[in-house]
Amino acid sequence: MVNATKGLFISCDIPMAQFIVNLNATMPASQKFIIRVLDSTHLFVQPNVADMIKNAIADFREQNSYEKPT
Repeated sequence: MVNATKGLFISCDIPMAQFIVNLNATMPASQKFIIRVLDSTHLFVQPNVADMIKNAIADFREQNSYEKPT
């Protein structure tokens, strides 16, 4: 018998995958969203967290961007 799970496949570089894994680790057990870490650059997550991940990445990039002084 086959068990199928609906999810979202994420392909990214290693640092971004680690960021997403760390984000998942900070969540309470009932809100963890990673279904499976496939390898160092591919993750399978619950489909309803796509916007939350995008927003967390955008916030992280905003906090870590460099603006040249005028």
